[in-house]
Amino acid sequence: MSGETDLTLLLKNMKPALQPQTYVFATIPEPASLDLAPLQPLATFRESEGLTLIVEEERAIAAGLTRSGAMRQITLTVHSSLEAVGLTAAISAALTANGISANVVAAFHHDHVFVGAGDAERALRVLEALT
Repeated sequence: MSGETDLTLLLKNMKPALQPQTYVFATIPEPASLDLAPLQPLATFRESEGLTLIVEEERAIAAGLTRSGAMRQITLTVHSSLEAVGLTAAISAALTANGISANVVAAFHHDHVFVGAGDAERALRVLEALT
């Protein structure tokens, strides 16, 4: 497995970066007849209730999707291993202590933290303080 596993190094080198887009988590029923290409989802996850999509807010509104509130994405730019232990817990604890809700998505190279759009700048400062 590639990527860093040492929690101390992950926190020291995570360099959180706030992305400019505003996203929402949206849901659609089984997508067999829906073309997802126009939505350009950042991520998808299949659940028993339907397909969850992370999409830019404007695209979700235009498509009339059931969606969450506006969220911003903070990418932890360190290459974290999927086998690393404690990174999600550490960032969640710091955000929790500051009253910030977070949804963490782990991808192959990086972890991505989605926070309410109104909390984004504050969340970035909290995460930067962990480094």
